[in-house]
Amino acid sequence: MLSWFRKLMPREDRFFDLFAQHSKTVVGAAEALNELLGGTDIEGHCARIIQLENEADDITRDVLLAVRRSFVTPFDRGDIKDLIQSMDDAIDMMQKTVKTIRLFEQKSFDPVMQEMGKTIVQAAHLIAEALPLLDRISTNAPRLAALAEEVTRVEGRSDELHEQGLKDLFRRHGASNAMAYLIGSEIYGELEKVVDRFEDVANEISGIVIENV
Repeated sequence: MLSWFRKLMPREDRFFDLFAQHSKTVVGAAEALNELLGGTDIEGHCARIIQLENEADDITRDVLLAVRRSFVTPFDRGDIKDLIQSMDDAIDMMQKTVKTIRLFEQKSFDPVMQEMGKTIVQAAHLIAEALPLLDRISTNAPRLAALAEEVTRVEGRSDELHEQGLKDLFRRHGASNAMAYLIGSEIYGELEKVVDRFEDVANEISGIVIENV
């Protein structure tokens, strides 16, 4: 009875606008990180990522406030909170990567790090494509499932690059420059965690689809 009642009530659709705004900040930060890893305007891209992370925090607060104030939400309130927080975790991890790069004053990055930057952009765009489709979950379930699977494949590729990068670092610096190895491995680890956070978002989306189809 309650499910029928909810379907008859006017639904709060502002969440999808907020999801879109948040995903725009995440995609922007991913693209800035990718450019940064290419060695161009490092400080400018660092500042851009921090700015976008602050904007994402504001949007996350708006979503959580809307969850508390809305009588009828498009899907479960807990799922909405988990989804936006997992998205925010992704851009938070990008900001953490920036802090490490600034701390150790890194000015150049390994080719494998640059490849990982590309996987981050891929994952960000896949999530940005998926979010609007949640507005019509039943209709869009097959595409949502395909996008979630693609994010998982991107994450697998990121894991491979992470392992390759650590091996390359060890070959070059393991016996001669421990600090270079430690700094490089820290950046590799944070880049991998960014893609892991995108996989978390994909898993949240998959869970929402399962619960609502």
